Amino acid sequence: MAGHELTPLEDALAHLLARAPTMTETETVNLTDSLNRILAEDQTVPADVPPADNSAVDGYALRCRDLQPGKPLPVSARIPAGEPPQPLTPGTAARIFTGSEIPPGADSVVMQERVETSDAGISVLAEVTEGQNIRRRGQDLAVGNLALPRGTRIRPQEMGLLASMGVARVPVLAKLRVAILTTGDELVDPGKPLGPGQIYNTNRFTLLGLLELAGCEVVLCESVEDTRQATRNALQQAADRADLIITSGGVSVGEEDHVRAVLEDSGDLSLWRLAIKPGKPLAFGEIGGTPVLGLPGNPASVLVTFLMIGMPLIRKRQGRLHTELTGERLPAAFQIDTGSIRREFVRARKELRDGQVCIAAYSNQSSGVLNSACWASGLAVVPENTSVKPGDVLTFYSFDELLA
Repeated sequence: MAGHELTPLEDALAHLLARAPTMTETETVNLTDSLNRILAEDQTVPADVPPADNSAVDGYALRCRDLQPGKPLPVSARIPAGEPPQPLTPGTAARIFTGSEIPPGADSVVMQERVETSDAGISVLAEVTEGQNIRRRGQDLAVGNLALPRGTRIRPQEMGLLASMGVARVPVLAKLRVAILTTGDELVDPGKPLGPGQIYNTNRFTLLGLLELAGCEVVLCESVEDTRQATRNALQQAADRADLIITSGGVSVGEEDHVRAVLEDSGDLSLWRLAIKPGKPLAFGEIGGTPVLGLPGNPASVLVTFLMIGMPLIRKRQGRLHTELTGERLPAAFQIDTGSIRREFVRARKELRDGQVCIAAYSNQSSGVLNSACWASGLAVVPENTSVKPGDVLTFYSFDELLA
């Protein structure tokens, strides 16, 4: 697939994912440490959740047939949460609290705001139907059912669900170990003074943040000298430590673009140059059996190519379940007069204009303008060979969806 032709995005993704084996190494972690990890085993419900019928409100448990107009029901019991109830005495009500188990014999709960109390008991002020305000046993999770499948990324809500099942230790897939190599002799770490011709190393920190959000473990993060030998050494050392290597810069056609050249002569370069904008100079290959994703050097291009190419690759390697991107179809509030032969990903955000939600684009879409991504909330997709005028409907992907 390597060559001078521009590869369509779908073809590039199919190629990468076909060469992305899923992680097989597993470990067991405490539930408190499971956030953003990937389940290594199906989680089956060991017991009904909730384990018994319980009250959804503070109020009174009773039998509907015991209610008679003008006749108070005496209160025969008080049922705190966490204590097993005694059977309800017929013709009476029981004071009950949210989460308390329903006493045998009761068939409904009346919330306290619908009741008047007196020395004689309670008078119900509203219609009562059987089963009201009762949370049934197993209504959340029924014993034996599949609660969470293998490959689920554990979010806060999954942590809570596992806790509700009594799970304290969680089997997860090992974290994907990623090495970051940034190329360019002009790059300086923040905190150091800039010399003539130097700039700060933006891509290192963008990639660190993206990989942390993606649930990866960064095992190496280095700047690489702009020489063929230094690039070869860095890639080979990274291959010994990582499951995936991500580079920025060094994949274009210049004499100092050594990543692509090293993959060609010391590894395997199977993909180069995509039909997307920004991000055309992207490379994919292997060195020492470890996949290498070579991203462009421009900061906005790094972000776009990571989201559109890097995240699908990482999700596949991590073994996580993922549904197809859906995006939103919204009218554009910007104009592009001349369509590109490449699919364009425009840094954009949703805005309300004249009562309609639309997509506004950042004014400067240069691949070196990272401020555009801070202003934006996602990417609008302009198909190949397509001009855009205000009102044209485009697909918009939020950053949150692209990173999910």
